[in-house]
Amino acid sequence: MKKLTDSQAAAGLRELPHWTLEPTAGAITREFVLLDFAQAFAFMTQIALAAETRNHHPEWSNVYRKVRMTWTTHDAGGLTEKDIEMALLCDRVFASYAVNTPGN
Repeated sequence: MKKLTDSQAAAGLRELPHWTLEPTAGAITREFVLLDFAQAFAFMTQIALAAETRNHHPEWSNVYRKVRMTWTTHDAGGLTEKDIEMALLCDRVFASYAVNTPGN
């Protein structure tokens, strides 16, 4: 998989308004806030299963109801189309949960 150019990354990020580009890391990051720990864990489980089938895994952390997720493609040395696709998937899965706090 090929690393995205700056213009390709910018185009992909237009579809991801809640994600932040970390240009020096070649990564995108977002924090998801869910109703409680059980919902956060369920969200992470859905993403983990999707990531495993695609053989593309996030860097993430979870504290109670917050999940912080980062996508990058280490083999390509930065952001790729896979990362954009997985971030879009995360947004769709997150939208299916009952509680979305402002800014998420």
